[in-house]
Parts: sequence; C-alpha cells; structure tokens
Amino acid sequence: MSAPNAFFSETILLLGGAVVAAPIFKKLGLGTVLGYLAAGIVIGPVFHGITDGEQILAVAELGVVFLLFIIGLELKPTRLWQMRRDIFGLGAAQVVLTGLALTALAWFSEVLDWRGSIVAGFGLALSSTAFAMQILEGDGDVNTRYGQRSFSMLLFQDLAIVPLLALITILDGGDKGSSAPLLDFAIAVGAVAAMIVMGRYLLTPLFQIIARTGAREAMIAAALFVVMGSASLMQLAGLSMAMGAFLSGVMLAESSYRHELEADIEPFRGVLLAIFFIAVGLSLELDVLAENALFVIVAVPIVMAVKAIVIYGICRISGSPHNDAIRIAFLLPQGGEFGFVLFTTAGAAGLMSTSTASLLVAIVTLSMALTPIGAALSKRLLNGDEQEELDEDFEGAGADVLMVGFSRFGQIAAQILLAGGRSVTVIDFSADRIRQASSFGFRIYFGDGARKDVLRSAGIDRAKIVLVCTQKKEITDKVVELVQADYPQTRLYVRSYDRIHSIELRNKGVDYELRETLESGLLFGRRTLEALGVSEVDAYEIGEDIRKRDEARLVLQVSEGLQAGRDMLFSHPVRPEPLVKPKRAADPFEDDPLAGTVDATADA
Repeated sequence: MSAPNAFFSETILLLGGAVVAAPIFKKLGLGTVLGYLAAGIVIGPVFHGITDGEQILAVAELGVVFLLFIIGLELKPTRLWQMRRDIFGLGAAQVVLTGLALTALAWFSEVLDWRGSIVAGFGLALSSTAFAMQILEGDGDVNTRYGQRSFSMLLFQDLAIVPLLALITILDGGDKGSSAPLLDFAIAVGAVAAMIVMGRYLLTPLFQIIARTGAREAMIAAALFVVMGSASLMQLAGLSMAMGAFLSGVMLAESSYRHELEADIEPFRGVLLAIFFIAVGLSLELDVLAENALFVIVAVPIVMAVKAIVIYGICRISGSPHNDAIRIAFLLPQGGEFGFVLFTTAGAAGLMSTSTASLLVAIVTLSMALTPIGAALSKRLLNGDEQEELDEDFEGAGADVLMVGFSRFGQIAAQILLAGGRSVTVIDFSADRIRQASSFGFRIYFGDGARKDVLRSAGIDRAKIVLVCTQKKEITDKVVELVQADYPQTRLYVRSYDRIHSIELRNKGVDYELRETLESGLLFGRRTLEALGVSEVDAYEIGEDIRKRDEARLVLQVSEGLQAGRDMLFSHPVRPEPLVKPKRAADPFEDDPLAGTVDATADA
C-alpha cells in the first residue's frame, strides 16, 4: 500500500475508532477517555490495523498542546499569580515527595541501580495532563477549588521536565560539563521571557488587524499559528510544547479575542486529543505486559497507591478538605506523557536497559487506562455532607448575564447592571467597537454571538439571562433561535428593532423584549409637554398612560394582528378649512382621517 493510501486508511481507522468507542463508553458511564484507549488497543495491538503508534502519538500530542492553550486562555496572569503558592508549593512537594517514595520502591525492587531508580521514581511521579484535564473538563470541574489545585500540580510537573532531563545528563556523567544545566536553565528562562514580551505587545495587535479584515479563515489560521509557534519555541528552548501553548494562552487571557480564539481552537483540540488517547492505546506493548504480567499486576497498583497516598496527605496538610483531597488523589495517580520522554532518554543514555524502559512505559500506559475508573470510584469515598465551593478564576465568562452586542442600547443597559453590582460577559463582532469600548475601561470580547461555539465559550452554560442587544433584526432573530434551540432553560431579554419585531419576538416566547426607541420617545414627549407648560406630574401620568396603552395594544396585536387596538391611539388629524378658495383641486387622500397614522402601528 502506498504511503498516501496508508495515511488515509490509518486516519479512517482512528476516526472510526473514536466514533464507535466514545458513545459506547460514554453510555456505559466509563467516560470517553477509556473508550479511546480501548479503541487504540483493538486497532493496534489486537488486530494490528496500525503498527506505528509512536509516530501517531507524536502528532497527536498537538491535542495536549491545544488543551493547554485553552486552559491558559481561562487563566489571567493575575489569577496565575494568585495560584503561585499551589504551583510552587503544592506542586513542588508532590513531585519531590512522590519521586523520593517511588525511587525507594524502585531501589528495593532490585530491578534498577540507584541511578536508574532515581529516573524511574521521578518519572513515575509525573502525572498525565491530558488525562486529568480531560476528566476535569468532562465533569465541568476545571474551575472548582480541587480542579485548580490539580492543575497547579500538573503545571509544576511540566516545569519540572527541564531539571529532570538535566538530571539524566548529570547521572550519565555526560561530557557537556557542569555548565550545561545552568545554560539550559538560562535558555529556558529567556524563552519564557520572550514569550511574555511577544504575548503582551504583539499578539493582541495581530488579532486586531486580522479581525478588522473580516477574514474568518485568517483568524483560524492565526490562532493555529500562535499555538503551534509558541509550542515550537518552547521545545527549541528545552521546555515542553504544552508549556509554550499554555503561556501564549495566558498572554491572551486579557484579550478581547479570547472567546473567539477558544471557539476556533476547540474543534482541533477535541479531535487531536481523542487521537492522542487512541495513540496511547496503540503504543501499548501487550507482549511486554504478557512476559512481565506478574510484575506489572503488582507494580501498577502499588505505584498508583503510593502517589494517591502522598497526594492526599500533602493536600490535607495544605488545607484541602477531605473531599477535595480524595478527588485530587484519585485524579493524579497515573504516570504521565513526560514519563515516556524520560524513560526513553534514560534508556538511550544507558541508565537502564531498553527492555526496562519499555516496561516502565507499559506501566505508565496501564495506569493511564485505570485513571478514569479510579476517578469514578473515588466518589464512593466522599463525605455527602461536605459541600464543594466554586472558585471563579476570571471575570466575564461564567457571569450571570451574557450580553450579545455592545451597541448604544447595550452600553446603557450594561451601566445599570454594573451599577447594581452584577458581573456581565459582553461579546461583540466589531473590532472597532471593542477597541473604543476598551479605551473607556469596558471588558468586552470579540466573537460572533450567532455561533453556538462562541456562546458556549463565553459561558452561556452558566448564564442566568442572555441579553440580545444587537442592532440588526436578522442577527437578533438568529441569536434568539439559537439560544432557544440549544439552551431552552436560559431566559432571553431582547432589544427589538420596531413594533413588528416586538410582536414577532413575543410570538417566539422570549422572556422580555423592548423596542429600542420606546423609552426615549416617551421621555422626549414628556419633556416637550413640560416645555409647553404642563406640570411634571401631569406629564408623567400622561406618559404612563401612553405606556399602558402601548402594552395593551401589543398584547392584542400578538393574538389578533397588526391592526388590532387602533382605537387606543390618540389620533386627531386636523381638517383645515381654508379662508380662501384653493387654487387647485384637493388630493382625495389628503382628507383621509387615518393618514399619517398607518406608520404608527409599525413604528419603533
């Protein structure tokens, strides 16, 4: 089979496995991750449909990269700074204590010497970011307290890969000299500093320029370029690709284009992450497991138990309640993707045999496969009377109110909400309006509110009310229909274009609608009456009477048609009686008593 045909056939197998396995395992309550692993095992080691699992794994790791980018988008630098104690305190304690405990176990097993035991212990101390974050996302727990603490540990583990790789060089007694680790560290720090500078001064202007062109495909291409470019930069500096993507996401967390970027990246992230889990199943060496079945059966639960006990202990000591500590302990007991890198590098350096490295890789893979089951079983150990608290880690997305469109109407409404102490997420599709609003201190995000993925990224799942304040009737109707179809429990407050639009919106069953010129017209008329000598109280009462009549007419027009309620209009057309004989014949339509009132039934 030619290479192109092999590529397409393998792609079909991977996608077909995801399509078949994910719904089945989701239906069984085992989670999609375990389904992808099972699909990979069946396609690869069982039926040998794909034999080169490591090559696919290298490509599919982009799924982890995209996942970390999206996580970074949800963590503003200020929030990341607030998490520093968990990252460098809790994360460092987890890596060091777990690594030492597993190093001791590896040494007492007499399978490895002291150098190999150190590499094995600290390699197994690392957990899988892809598995843990996928489980957190699936359960909607990313922004819970235990989710944030779990992520802090995972983030430190990504940072720890640099000194651990340097440790292999030191243990191997390589010829790089004692300055190599310091040089590597300096390069890594420089790369991170460069990422921060570029993210602060280049990325947002770049997306502003592209957004103004209106080229949708260019926006997607720019998002992919930023993610993959930052990942490659970090890889060249010796850091993980996922770390680079995460940093670029953090740098864009303050950007108005955050939600649009998240919506653009999400499809790629989902597909590639699924292929990553399938590739892990493909790379599982069943012959190694069969030859060392007893060792693996004993080693896997011991490794996972040691990690879980250590993680539970340090979480409790650092202030986590029992439920959170249990969740974290059962979420992070598996080996991680970086273990593959460490063990392969150690095998090439001669710190352990290649067969031992393969066995450790198999242990990591099997521990990954057991993680979803362990996470599900952990719920049996939770205290039912302990209530978990949510931890909002960023403003905007996730607010009670989601506003689509930041026109003049929306700006006034937002002022009322903000003055009332309410947090509002605002999305708008005009780059110029975003820039102008940002100059006044407003926080609005770039995105098309008529797209479901943008609404989901902007936090519609958590919103209690969606305010549709768009200027064009067609766009308003599209957003209303989308929200009613996919989020029927969400209340809809809508700005209508005119009276006919109000009737249509009421027929659609929105919770509240308001014509954009109604209130201003009523106030304008009241002020004019006052200028003509009518008292303020009388003018107000007249305005309220008009408001009630208008509402009563709308109710009738919804059920009976546009012409209903005409008798409620104050319409007194003047019939002029000329003092002199007209010079021309009168137009028959000029004396129509309803002339000039037809538009009043369909006005604003």
